[in-house]
Amino acid sequence: MRGVELAAAVALLGCILLLGPSFTNADTDPNDAGVLFDLYKSLNSPSQLTKWNPNVGDPCKENWKGITCSGSRVTEIKLSGLGLTGSMGFELDKLKSVTNFDISNNNLGNQLPFQLPQNVQQLNLAGNGFNGGLPYSVSQMTSLKYLNVSHNQFQGQLGDMFASLTSLSTLDFSFNAMSGDLPKSFSSCTSMTDMNLQNNQFTGTIDVLANLPLDNLNVENNHFSGWIPDQLKDINLQTGGNSWTSGPAPPPPPGTPPASRPNKNHKSGGNSKSDGGSSGSNSGISGGAVAGIVISILVVGAIVAFFIVKRRSRRPSKDIEKLDNQPFDPLVLHEVQEMKSIQPSSTTSTISFETPTSINLKPPPVDRNKSFDEDDTSMKPIIPAKKAVTTPIEAKQYSVADLQMATDSFSVENLIGEGSIGRVYRAEFDDGKVLAVKKIKSSVLPHAEDFLEIVAEISRLHHPNVTELVGYCSEHGQHLLVYEFHKNGSLNELLHLSDEYSKPLTWNSRVKIALGTARALEYLHEVCSPSVIHKNFKSANILLDMELNPHLSDCGLASLVHDIDQALNQNAGSGYGAPEVSMSGQYTIKSDVYSFGVVMLELLTGRQPFDSSRARSEQSLVRWATPQLHDIDALAKMVDPALKGLYPVKSLSRFADVIALCVQPEPEFRPPMSEVVQALVRLVQRANMSRRTLGNDQGSSVRSNNSDDQDQ
Repeated sequence: MRGVELAAAVALLGCILLLGPSFTNADTDPNDAGVLFDLYKSLNSPSQLTKWNPNVGDPCKENWKGITCSGSRVTEIKLSGLGLTGSMGFELDKLKSVTNFDISNNNLGNQLPFQLPQNVQQLNLAGNGFNGGLPYSVSQMTSLKYLNVSHNQFQGQLGDMFASLTSLSTLDFSFNAMSGDLPKSFSSCTSMTDMNLQNNQFTGTIDVLANLPLDNLNVENNHFSGWIPDQLKDINLQTGGNSWTSGPAPPPPPGTPPASRPNKNHKSGGNSKSDGGSSGSNSGISGGAVAGIVISILVVGAIVAFFIVKRRSRRPSKDIEKLDNQPFDPLVLHEVQEMKSIQPSSTTSTISFETPTSINLKPPPVDRNKSFDEDDTSMKPIIPAKKAVTTPIEAKQYSVADLQMATDSFSVENLIGEGSIGRVYRAEFDDGKVLAVKKIKSSVLPHAEDFLEIVAEISRLHHPNVTELVGYCSEHGQHLLVYEFHKNGSLNELLHLSDEYSKPLTWNSRVKIALGTARALEYLHEVCSPSVIHKNFKSANILLDMELNPHLSDCGLASLVHDIDQALNQNAGSGYGAPEVSMSGQYTIKSDVYSFGVVMLELLTGRQPFDSSRARSEQSLVRWATPQLHDIDALAKMVDPALKGLYPVKSLSRFADVIALCVQPEPEFRPPMSEVVQALVRLVQRANMSRRTLGNDQGSSVRSNNSDDQDQ
């Protein structure tokens, strides 16, 4: 018996020795090796990647093709021009030591992931046919020096993501379909020497590039307009194929410093070009010019002083005493009024004129409730008046009697929802049409005249995924909003209050709801001008029609909650609030992005954002789920059990990647909603979920026709 046991032990030891080099004596960091294993599989296990293996191996020790290591960490991945297909995977951000990533000139199509190696210095993605937009994760690559995404199919406007890329010296966006104005954050790229923007659809001016230390700039074949900044005229500049304004540029505003090129210390000695761009002279202002300016200032000052003394000397001493005791100097006040009369009439102007500190011309406090369209009354007596509605209302006006009839006097039987702003009732009219009526609480309307202005703003919101405002009522102290009615209830009900009359949402339906809702937020944030911040984004405010198309409700109503403390108390512990909101009370569009990520987590897990009935470590959905989003095994255990495993694994992983981006604690790192939409569109395309495919399971989650529940 002992002999058998000994033989078994020897055999086990032999297996360990045989398998050991792949694990115990590996030269490559296990995390790096794991990412490369996954990358190889995502690239369809190409034979041209010699020595690569999808499951085992040691990339550093075995000298995998295109891989360079330092110690146990992978530092370079160079796979250019190998005819690779497939995708790049979704865990490249785990490669913490990679400084050079070159996968250019392959056939990777639209498979660009959001997460890329974050410490990369050289990033080359050119010539792959990538489309959509540039991933927002680029904004976190603070060590980036070289970025090349040329000869792809990137489109849309560039996000304002370059503020932290102060080391970036070479940028190549050429031969894409990018559009819109250049982002203002380009001005932060203070190391930029070479920039290629040719053959895109950029618009606006190139003024934001004026003060960069550029040597080479190509902006050919775009839709740029305006004047070419003087600072760029002494570099290697290519500007053909645009709509530049001919003739001399207008003079800069008074007080603007002269145009100058940044000192890059490329040349030494006294023969370099002047800051103004002219050659043959020393840099700076000559001594003669300085002397001339000083003399001019002294002469002008002497003349002004002479007239002031002469004018004051004509006044009797008694008159001077009287003027000193008056709050205003009539002559100075007259001059100030003259200066005011030449200001632009637009109330949005930020130009102001400073007055001597000895004269008390402080305007009365600004009325914060005043419309932006009203005339400036800061120098006039404030007369209380009823505020006029300056925006037309694109909705039907109902009477209180009409709505009382339709809701059976707002009976409890017709109550279908209640929130911080008011109650929602089902309303059925004589013509058989069913609508939803939101009755606004009087406590949230400290200024009743604000209501019509808010109604006017909401009535201009038109999007397939935004709940449409049908009408309103404002009479007898009552303020009500009338919306389209969605019989399938809210997402919150379908996920958390399911009953025998409802079936669980399929995976395709969940992706469809996420995409439609993302489009709604994209519309509010990036199409509406000014942007609309929702501030109360949650699954209870996502209403579903009979085809499970999502409709975001309560859009534009955030301004009704004037007391921010009240709003915070209302949302405290809900699980939807972004960290910066709970800390400072400041809402931004990035706060909405965070809340959207939480709703995506609801769709993924079927859990409430905050559930006090669970173990303490699992009560907060974001805190519990976030560390597991990039672990495929843990992710599979997180999925809503109601799905019963019926989902594509890759689709699930990509869905989780989008969530991870949205719920980042730092708002500046969360992507804009346009990028979220693009990611979800790519997810749908990759899973071959066409509209016809989506339609096949739309009915599987629809409630019984006997249910009229709706939650707003």
